[in-house]
Amino acid sequence: MSKFLKIATLAVATTAFAGSALAEKYGLGRPALPAEIAAWDQDILPDGTGLPDGSGDAIVGEEIFATQCAACHGDFAEGIGNWPKLAGGADTLDREDPLKTVGSYWPHLSTAFDYIRRSMPYGNAGTLSDEDTYAILAYILYSNDLIEDDFVLSKDTFFDVEMPNANGFIIDDRAETEYSRWSSGDPCMKDCKEDVKVTMRAMVLDVTPKEEGASEELEQAAEVLSQEDSAPEPAPASKEEEPIAAEPAFDAALAKSGEKVFKKCKACHQVGDSAKSRAGPILNGIVGHPAGAVEDFRYSKAMKAAAGEGLIWTEEELAAFLAKPKKYMKGTKMSFPGLKKEKDQKAIIEYLKSFAD
Repeated sequence: MSKFLKIATLAVATTAFAGSALAEKYGLGRPALPAEIAAWDQDILPDGTGLPDGSGDAIVGEEIFATQCAACHGDFAEGIGNWPKLAGGADTLDREDPLKTVGSYWPHLSTAFDYIRRSMPYGNAGTLSDEDTYAILAYILYSNDLIEDDFVLSKDTFFDVEMPNANGFIIDDRAETEYSRWSSGDPCMKDCKEDVKVTMRAMVLDVTPKEEGASEELEQAAEVLSQEDSAPEPAPASKEEEPIAAEPAFDAALAKSGEKVFKKCKACHQVGDSAKSRAGPILNGIVGHPAGAVEDFRYSKAMKAAAGEGLIWTEEELAAFLAKPKKYMKGTKMSFPGLKKEKDQKAIIEYLKSFAD
């Protein structure tokens, strides 16, 4: 039995027996001390009661999320396999099959903080510090376009975040409005089934994530992202047809800033002499060159179509794409939500200039 479980068992046992006849008879237990109760009382209420000291932002949270959460929830909180999606789903709650995420569905931010600190990461619950929890939650909020990446989340700024579905829930008043209908008198017993049988397990229906093999599912997801279909690539434009791009001016200081911003992209893209295509293509020589030009990489149909129409990744086009990839190119495989700040867009483009073909 683990030390944590032994302590939990002892606390429950002493509390249960304290003050009872059995406790007096056998001399077992004592009333729990206030400090002992406080150690177990970690509830975070919707009004902020119970929020601990500490803070964190999405920049720090991204790194923690990558090591602690991404194996199940994806690098961008998009979910892997049957593991829950934590981002996306905006404006889907009125659909027959809505996507319920932290950003689209959860009304209280306190619920997310409480759950993450109490139950995550899967298989190692309770190991996250308050600082880690604030940072991870900030990254999830950033992935839902609810805060900027440098927004510092703390108990002082907690309610500066507006949850889109905050007014989507009602108070449960069934005890007053409904219980009397079936708890007293003659309840309706018409058209009831004679017996109820369990005919299928959730595991068989493939709706329950497997405890093992999360890393295998991650690899499979990455493979799916890198392979869309077997349709032949459009013939690349001949060198005579390619526009001649002017040599862009280079700002070394701005590129240095862009190197830090590029950390957001490393999960899918590589640059440099030893770069290889991963979930996304290598980005060497992308600035000023045609779209969809990396050999042996299977682009989305949308990117192939744009390449066929002659899209050139000028600084302006790259900036527009980086701001909101899915809005810029409907059907892109890029799941990253985008860089909201213009200075980050410029910095990362400058950084990419330093990597020629």
